[in-house]
Amino acid sequence: MTTRTSKKTVTFRRPFVLGGFDEVLPAGAYSVETDEELLEGISFAAYRRILTVIHLHSRSGHPGLTRALTIDPNELDAALERDRAPKDAPVGRDARQEAPIRATQAHQGETDRQAMDRAEDEGMIVHPVQTTAPRREQEAAS
Repeated sequence: MTTRTSKKTVTFRRPFVLGGFDEVLPAGAYSVETDEELLEGISFAAYRRILTVIHLHSRSGHPGLTRALTIDPNELDAALERDRAPKDAPVGRDARQEAPIRATQAHQGETDRQAMDRAEDEGMIVHPVQTTAPRREQEAAS
């Protein structure tokens, strides 16, 4: 398989939290690398994302220690969106409790749509999976 790596820099204006990582990360610029593999057997070039890594700032007291965190790109997009929110809106922490903000179902649906749009932009054919609960009439007939 052929893989490619793309690099970008993202900048946070305020401290933030990413997904299941409970550490509050400081504001600043972060390097993000994304690995993608070439999908073979189709008539056009298309890639599938296989890994996204953010390079973290070193902790105080450990200036030579570098850290990297494997992340979900949707979580990174959500953190950047929260960072762009108005200044008085709570960012990184929920105002009612001292727990990191997690994606709500509505927000998760939005990030799923963004991921599907991104896949379609990359030339992939996307068919969302529809799930339905079994009908009681069918169960009763069995």
